[in-house]
Amino acid sequence: MAWLIIKYLLTAGVVVAVSEFAKRSDKLGGLIAALPLVTLLALIWLYVEKQPMDKIANHARYTFWYVIPTLPMFLAFPALLPRLGIWLSLALSVLITVLCFAAFALLLRRFDIHLL
Repeated sequence: MAWLIIKYLLTAGVVVAVSEFAKRSDKLGGLIAALPLVTLLALIWLYVEKQPMDKIANHARYTFWYVIPTLPMFLAFPALLPRLGIWLSLALSVLITVLCFAAFALLLRRFDIHLL
């Protein structure tokens, strides 16, 4: 149980740190948010918890493929925000991400990469 609490605290600390850095500097906050810190923590947790190396490698591999369809959201959200406000912009950004992910998953099936 203590290990689970440590994992929660460290992982939550990353999110809090990103938001605190973003308050001080848009660029620095964006840079830190773009770093694969959560993925690195997940890889460490998997390793420490003695998961098989192929499972750890697959986690990194799938993370790569899942990041790509999320990228359009980072262009859509700032474009939508001044026009629609925060909540509708967030909702549409999530929808855009889901649609991009579905299209990307269908495209990758042609190359025998199955995301779903």
